[in-house]
Amino acid sequence: MPYETQTSAESAVSRRCLPPQLTVVVPVFDEAGNVQPLVDEIAGVLGPRMRFEIVVVDDGSTDGTSSEIDALDRHYDFVRVLRHPANRGQSAAIRTGVEAAAAPVVTVLDGDGQNDPADIPAMYGHLKCGSADCRMVVGDRRRRHDSALRKLSSRIANGVRARVLDDGIRDTGCGIKVFYRDDFLALPAFDHMHRFLPALIQRDGARVCSVPVNHRPRVRGTSKYGVGNRLWAGIADMLGVLWLRRRSL
Repeated sequence: MPYETQTSAESAVSRRCLPPQLTVVVPVFDEAGNVQPLVDEIAGVLGPRMRFEIVVVDDGSTDGTSSEIDALDRHYDFVRVLRHPANRGQSAAIRTGVEAAAAPVVTVLDGDGQNDPADIPAMYGHLKCGSADCRMVVGDRRRRHDSALRKLSSRIANGVRARVLDDGIRDTGCGIKVFYRDDFLALPAFDHMHRFLPALIQRDGARVCSVPVNHRPRVRGTSKYGVGNRLWAGIADMLGVLWLRRRSL
């Protein structure tokens, strides 16, 4: 576990005695081999900068993910593990993690390692030190490392969503986002809501900021999303979000 050698006794005591400033929520489903390197990366980036915790939500994995995150839970005092007995979807996993968060600010990122933890400090700083009405910071993947089919489906989905919801966000599907815990928990909860977080945050007049982020190739495992469960399934959800925005008080 490489991060252990980077932690001083003084910073370890500080983490135990004071609440975290940031909770990093990592939803995972069948991501064996990806979770430990990602947790080590997050710790290496945030350890010298702030008090943090990592909440890993295992969404009913059936491979070796469970034993991998159990080892992390035993080894690191800043890691907490939560589990769904069966797969409930990414939105449910994110909500479980945010509900459990001990910090007022939450970062969520995908468990496949394609989001770069090095982007977290700047996004956190943008939320805390930017304009007062900015309540969420979302990543914008300018150079994506995905298959041609995923890029195409994402481009179509983002284009349709932008025209219908007019949320002003170029890449709402980017997995890395930073927001306030209370704002998220005030949102209506439904399946696939994670795809529409900017539009949902905006419905009460808040501003969502978008910043360029790094995007990396998937090294291990396979994507859980395709055209069938990402592009077409999102149409009904998008219309539901449009209805929610128009009915906002």
